[in-house]
Amino acid sequence: MSDSSWTRVPRVPSAPSATPTTSTSAPAGAASSAAPAPSAPPPLAERDAAPGLLRSLEPLLRGWLPRQRWFAGKGLPISGFRLASATELMPPGGRLGPLGLVHVLVDVEQPGRPADCYQLLLGAHPLLPSALVRTALGPAVGGPYDGLTLYDAPHDPRLAALLLERLQLPGRTGRLRFTTEPHADFPPGLTPRVSTAEQSNTSVVYGDAYILKLFRRVSPGTNPDLELSLALARAGSRRVAEPVAWFESLEPGPGPAAEEPTTLGVLQRFLPGSSDGWALALASVAEDGDFRAEAAALGRATAEVHASLAAALPARALGGEALERIASGMARRLDETAAEVPAIRPYADALRAAFDDLAKLGAVTLPGHAVTAQRIHGDLHLGQALRGPGGEWVLIDFEGEPARPLAERRMPAPPVQDVAGMLRSFDYAAHHSGNGPWAARHRDAYCTGYAAVSGTDPREQPVLIRAFETDKAVYEARYEARHRPAWLPIPLSALARLATALPQ
Repeated sequence: MSDSSWTRVPRVPSAPSATPTTSTSAPAGAASSAAPAPSAPPPLAERDAAPGLLRSLEPLLRGWLPRQRWFAGKGLPISGFRLASATELMPPGGRLGPLGLVHVLVDVEQPGRPADCYQLLLGAHPLLPSALVRTALGPAVGGPYDGLTLYDAPHDPRLAALLLERLQLPGRTGRLRFTTEPHADFPPGLTPRVSTAEQSNTSVVYGDAYILKLFRRVSPGTNPDLELSLALARAGSRRVAEPVAWFESLEPGPGPAAEEPTTLGVLQRFLPGSSDGWALALASVAEDGDFRAEAAALGRATAEVHASLAAALPARALGGEALERIASGMARRLDETAAEVPAIRPYADALRAAFDDLAKLGAVTLPGHAVTAQRIHGDLHLGQALRGPGGEWVLIDFEGEPARPLAERRMPAPPVQDVAGMLRSFDYAAHHSGNGPWAARHRDAYCTGYAAVSGTDPREQPVLIRAFETDKAVYEARYEARHRPAWLPIPLSALARLATALPQ
């Protein structure tokens, strides 16, 4: 750190837990925060015999977690914690002196919802440089880090560099497994910095070479951001930032009886000099400019990604029952949103007709024109597309909508779902700046580009595109009503249009 000012973070007062934790814990130590850190303690696996890690973390996490952008349980009280795993990557007293790094998976319990598992990478040090004080959880009292200040490690360049170093070495550390692609090349001197763009995760950029996405809320199974990016890269697609390394948590247990690994982080090629599609579109809208060539190129890139995913991973035709299930889920989400957002109730019946038409589609689809389901991006919008210095488009963030369960995000779906998401994004860009006519021109250009590569024009699938665009706009209305009420008129205007747009 270039900052030579060091600060002792005030101790967080202990508070009784609303619900007893399920881990074994010893009484918290009474050491003063001014006490010196123990020198060269044994590894955490050995120190687990003296329990207390979760007990020392609990009062810190109660105050710190709700302040994080990526914490999904805002507005609800925390009723308890369960320590899922703790793996020490660098013990205090090691080669970094008093500085330590521990990886933690902790289940957070809140009333009215299933427990969520969060990934934490925690630094431990007696004193923090002033530049890191804002990342502090606070001093640990008791447990293996008694007297040390714990903080969010990705913000510390020394610990971020240590994590990159570990990613270059395939193998296991405790329950963590690190994997590196054979072609990966790691130039020396890659300075780490935390990206400010992330919302549901934390990303660390290393020089101009790589970006490491650390998933914060995790579920057992392979994250589609790794699965799909890796499939595309191995198929030779240049429309993706290829992964070069990743790490996972392995559940204890032998062979196939153990659960599928939980993806924790993915290191991918960084794209210096690129611009995201949302910023480019807003600039065009503000000038009433012509973005149609870029929109068409983005449509072609989307179709190329869909073709590569269909070739690399299983796809299937959807019969009538499958389409009915999809339509039923859309109708359920509409009813739930109408109960929460009164402004959409006047349109509800007409919007439900779009889902009824989708349910009937399986019975009238002609042979050779069945609706196909395949792996797709799952949350495609202008902010998930980067245009490089040469004008080429690359799609990023293949994890799907983070609010949906992982198993649902990994299911095949009609490619038109991605198209609908991008069409909604063009609409957002236009209405965000009060230039509605811009949207229609650029939605058309995107569909034209998509059709040029795929051979299928989304505009010639009116039942499908209307149903999926309606479902997306319903989701947007619920999101905006909860988080950005001033933006609610944008999806409401789309729902008013879709309520009167009968398919041809």
